[in-house]
Formats: sequence, structure tokens, C-alpha cells
Amino acid sequence: MEDLPCKGCNGMCCGPVPVTEQDLKIIKKKVKAMPKKSRMDLEKQPRNFGTCIFFDMEKDRCGIHSARPGVCRAFGYYKNLVCFRKPEMATQANWSPADKPVGILSIDITWQAF
Repeated sequence: MEDLPCKGCNGMCCGPVPVTEQDLKIIKKKVKAMPKKSRMDLEKQPRNFGTCIFFDMEKDRCGIHSARPGVCRAFGYYKNLVCFRKPEMATQANWSPADKPVGILSIDITWQAF
């Protein structure tokens, strides 16, 4: 699903990001496997308020792309998660998580959780 024009958005669509317990388990595993320097570089970056703590402002992409939450995987492809640059991609009905979210990355869940 790399057909959305995400470069140059500076994480504008990356937040707030609700996550489920399963999302958190996957993210924690990914963060634990990150080289310490990579993690520290990502953690220290200033971001726009509400932007996901894992959005890499320097590289203009998700810092945990392979472990990104379900809502991020669905973004751009569902009518309630439309990409303003490519709205025609949103062909599927409204998206909702399989499980109830346990928090929001950057607001309820911060780097201290990892």
C-alpha cells in the first residue's frame, strides 16, 4: 500500500493515532529491536502537536512503518480516513478497529511507555 503521496506531508495526517493493545505489542517489539541511536534520534525530534511520536520529521516518513498501527495501515483507503492529496483512493466503507483503542500515541501514550 505504497500508492499514497505521503512525501512532503510532514506527518500532517499522522495524528492523533489511536492504538489497540495488539498494536502496542507490535510497536513495543519494533522499538525494542531499534538501534539505540536510531531510537534516540527519533525520540528527540520536535513534532507538530498531536503528530504521532513515531513520525520521523527528518526523513518525512513513519519511523516504525513495518509495525505501524491498524489505523495507519487503513489510512487513505477508507471513506472516513481520506488522504486529501489522493481522495479517490478511499473506496472502502468506513474503517473501525477490530479491538477498542487503549490510547492515543503522543497524547496518552508517549515515549516513556517504550
